[in-house]
This record gives sequence, C-alpha cells and structure tokens, in this order.
Amino acid sequence: MADMSYPAALEPPPPPRGTTVVRSSLVGTLAGLWPYIWPGDRADLKARVVWAMVLLVFAKVATLVVPFTFKWATDALTGESSAPIAADDWAVWLIASPLIMTAAYGLMRVLMAGLTQLRDGIFAKVAMHAVRRLAYFTFVHMHELSLRFHLERKTGGLTRVLERGRLGIEVIVRMVILQLVPTVVEVALLTAVLFWQFDWRYVAVTLATVVVYMVFTYVATEWRIEIRRAMNESDTDANTKAIDSLLNYETVKYFGAEAREASRYDGSMERYERASVRTYTSLAVLNIGQAVIFTAGLTATMLMCAIGVRRGTNTVGDFVMINAMMIQLYQPLNFMGMVYREIKQAVVDIEKMFGVLAKNPEVKDRPGALPLRIKSGAIRFENVEFAYDPNRPILKGVSFEVPAGKTVAIVGPSGAGKSTISRLLFRLYDVSGGRITIDGQDIRDVTQGSLRAAIGMVPQDTVLFNDTMRYNIRYGRWDASDAEVEEAARLARIDGFIARSPKGYDTEVGERGLKLSGGEKQRVAIARTILKGPPILVLDEATSALDSHTEQEIQAALEGVSRNRTALVIAHRLSTVVGADEIIVLDGGRIAERGTHGELLAQGGLYASMWNRQREADAAREKLAGMAEEGVAPNRNPPPVIDDDPLAAPEAAE
Repeated sequence: MADMSYPAALEPPPPPRGTTVVRSSLVGTLAGLWPYIWPGDRADLKARVVWAMVLLVFAKVATLVVPFTFKWATDALTGESSAPIAADDWAVWLIASPLIMTAAYGLMRVLMAGLTQLRDGIFAKVAMHAVRRLAYFTFVHMHELSLRFHLERKTGGLTRVLERGRLGIEVIVRMVILQLVPTVVEVALLTAVLFWQFDWRYVAVTLATVVVYMVFTYVATEWRIEIRRAMNESDTDANTKAIDSLLNYETVKYFGAEAREASRYDGSMERYERASVRTYTSLAVLNIGQAVIFTAGLTATMLMCAIGVRRGTNTVGDFVMINAMMIQLYQPLNFMGMVYREIKQAVVDIEKMFGVLAKNPEVKDRPGALPLRIKSGAIRFENVEFAYDPNRPILKGVSFEVPAGKTVAIVGPSGAGKSTISRLLFRLYDVSGGRITIDGQDIRDVTQGSLRAAIGMVPQDTVLFNDTMRYNIRYGRWDASDAEVEEAARLARIDGFIARSPKGYDTEVGERGLKLSGGEKQRVAIARTILKGPPILVLDEATSALDSHTEQEIQAALEGVSRNRTALVIAHRLSTVVGADEIIVLDGGRIAERGTHGELLAQGGLYASMWNRQREADAAREKLAGMAEEGVAPNRNPPPVIDDDPLAAPEAAE
C-alpha cells in the first residue's frame, strides 16, 4: 500500500481510524468539523479566526448605529430634538444637522459592508483549508477501504458522494461562522437596543416574531429535508447510470442498446424532475410563510410607534428608526432561515460521506507492523483458506512454496481460485485461515506499503489512467527518468507502437485506456511493472489479451524480466507456463496436481486433459485460418472450439 501519511500542510491527522464519525445532527457535525476550523498546529489560521470574530463585532456595532443616524437625520429634518446628550454639548449641533447625519448614515452603511466583506475575506482561507483537509482525508480513506467495499459500490455514486460531501462541508463551515453566528449576535444586540430605546412591549413583539419565525422555519425545513433526500437519491442514481453507460460505451454499441440506456437514464431523471419540482414548490411555501410572519411583527411594532407619535411620546425619527431596525432585523432573520435550510441540506449531503468515513478498512496494518525485509523473495502459502462469502469457500487448505528466483504457475478451470491467490498475496484481502509468508515473514505482520512495493503485478484486466503513455508507464516508478521509461517500453514491445503515434510518449490513452487495443494496454501494464523492478512478480493472465504472435514476443520479454526473480504466474493458456519450475493445478479450491509440465502430462490427469483440449482448440483455429487464406468456405457445423469453458464464472467472482 502506498504511503498514506498526510502532507505537512495537513497535519495533525484527522480523528483516528475506527472512530465513529457519522453525525446526523448539526451539533454533532460541528463537533466533528471544529478541529479543522481551529487546527491545533496552524497558528496563522487561528489568528484569522480571531480577527474574523473581532471584525464581526465591529461590523455589528456599525450595523446598529445605522438606524440611529437615520433617526437623527429624520428628526433634524422635522425640527424635533432627539439628542441623547446635554443641551450645551457641542455634539448637539452635529446631530441637529440633517446633512451631517445623512452623510453619517451613508458612512455607517459603507463601514458595515466593508467590515463584513473584510471578515469574509479573512475567514475564507480557514473555511477552504477545512474543506480541502476533509476532502483529502476522505479521498485517502476511500483508497484505504478494501477491494470488497469498492466492488460493492458504483464508482459514479461514490464520486458523487465525495463531491456533494465536499460542497456540504463548505456550506456548513461558511454558513455557521459567516452567517449563523453573526445573526445570533445581531439579534441579541438589536433586542437590547429596542429595550433601551423603546420599552418591553417592542421587545416582546420582536422576540415573539423571531420565535414564531424560527419555529415555522424549522417545521417547514424538516418537511423539505425528505424531499431533498429523495432528490439527492434520484440525482445520484441518474449520475451513476450515465457514468456506467458511458464507461461501457462499446458494449452499448455492440448490443444496439442506446435506446434502452437512454430510457433507463430518463427514468432516473424523471424521478429527479418530480423531486425537484416538489423542492421548489415547498421552498415557495416556506418563503411565503416567513414573509407573512415577519410582516405581521413589523406592522405591529410600527403601529405601536405610530400611536406613540400621535401621543407625543415618540418622534417621527423613532417611527423611521423602528422601521429601519425591523427591516435590518429581517435581513439576518431571512439569512437565518436560509442558513438553517442550507445547513440542514448540507448535513443530508454529507451523511453518506461521513458514512464512508465510518467504514473501517477490512485490511489494515497491525499496530507496530514493520517494513517487509526482502532477503531472497521466497513465498510460502501454508494451509491457506479463504472465502468471499462464508457460505462459499474458495480456497480450502492450499499449501505451496515459490522458491527464491523460481517461477511457479497456477492453472485450473475457471472458478478454481487462481486469481484469489494473487489478491491474497497482495493483501487486497486477508486469509480466513492459515498464513502467507515472504522470507518467513507473515504478510499480515508487515506494512502494506512495503509489501506492495516488493511485488510487481500485471493483471488480467488492465485499466489505464486517462493520461499519456509516459504517465501510465512511469506510474510503475514515479522517479524514473525518461530514458528508463523508454527502456521499459522497449522491453515490453510497446516502443514501436509509441514511435508510430503522432505524439509519441505524450499520446493520450483515453478513459480507461479505450484508445488502445487490449494487447497495447497489456504491454503498457507490463512496461510499468518492468519499470518498477520488484523482487517478486505476479502475472495474472498477463498475456490473455494478446494474439499468438504478440503473445510469444511478450512471453519472451516476461521470461527475461522474471529471470532471477520470484515469479507467480496465474495462467489460462497453458502454453505460457510450460517453462515454469513448477505448475500447480487448482480445482475446487484445492491443489489437484503439481509438478513440471512434462510430469503433469505423464500423469494423464486434469492438467493433461486441459492441455489436450487447448491443443485441439488451437488446431481448430489454425485450420479455420488456413482455410480462410486459401478461400475455402469453412464447414457450417465445425467441431466445437473448446477454450477452458469461456462462459464459466469469471475469475473476478473467485
């Protein structure tokens, strides 16, 4: 396993593996996010948080001064005195001047906006650092999860979970600090000012408005959450179907299934459409209810102030100020409703992301695991048992040894457990019983990174990155020079194809390598394994995608690479393993036969039967090819071409 340690910029690491991080509430989510907002080792980010809070207070003070300047300007225009200071104070003149108060009103609004934007700008680095750090942690954690987890999940759905979770984290971090906290502070300060400037009745009406507003927002938002959840599920389903269909573009074409795929995708989009319409409709209901509730509170306070103006207990400036203060209160209240909705929706969006984070890796390093120490590279399977499903055992007490520098081949019918052996050696799964050792070290006792660094794998199904030929070959050893990359390509017999390509080593291979043939992809896989230069080689059907002529060339290259290395060869075509030091025949999860090619043929058992069937199949192919060259029509009822039961269960199911 590659080194999964965090870059220095992201230290300290997130919560320990195995801790429960699934949080379905806002408080729980905030508790999980706090270490990323207030990172223990980043004094610069902590300073930004402190400065953001200081600016928040100043911005809210400026916000509260705005209605007062509006009141004083209005009273000055109407000739009423509203100065809160002694008559002989020089400030009376300033407050009595409508022009000065109007200018002060504009200045306070600019100051309020400027401080708010400055606060947002300072805090942006904190928010995005938290988003980056958690996204990185989730990405690393996904790679740490077992092969079983990834086989059971659809890639499109998993990437969608990561994307929505990342956006959800950004919403929560920014909304809570930049919207929710400022709103709470403003409501508290505004309530105190109302009590000081007017009386308890205004405070009572205002608080009643806020409470009713928030209760309605809570109830309506909870109702909308289920609608949002259904919309997310429909969106994920549509996205998964689209990605799955496009990844299988050629298969769709082979079976003329474009209309069927379009119908499946449209069915998911139809469900998404219905859920989206309900989402927008419910949002309209929420907005209307909020507007009615707040307008009722605004009207009530203005009526009380209007009565006070008629009685002479309030000035026109007070009437204008109460209107400005309530309108100013409506803005954070409206934001609070929006913030609550967005946060609740973000919590829904990151539920599945936290669910992924809560998954414990099935295969993980033991405490105190040491790096693998390669001395000679000898491999031993000692009474190994394994089952993907407890009710269906795959390997049943398999024991064999691959001596240092020797080549051992594993053959057998489909479903016998051949590819399972390579997965267990690579620790994509752990054995159910027995043990596997390399130079006497149980592979469960060493670090996964050191184990996988010592093993080179050429898989049966090669999937390439959507990048250049050079990138895909260099993936075997990232610090390799261009000359080493080109030498590996030459040994893998892919250099000729690259030379004929217009862009050479900068040729793009396409999604999953679809621009290359099966043989070309396999050669790239062989080239990057050659470049890696590991002491142990695992060749899992390494020449399965090649024609006979190319197979012979690649086989010669593989034999050269395998020389003086411990090699485990998993083969379907027996002609590729005749030179192995030992051939092990698996059948039904047990070793049925073992020996050299000649010894197994002499036994006349399962291996000999498989050999004869493949020779007959090869002879039939050659005969048909010869007849085609001579222009002779083939027999319409030729003997069956037997190729080790090609319709049997695929190796991936072993």
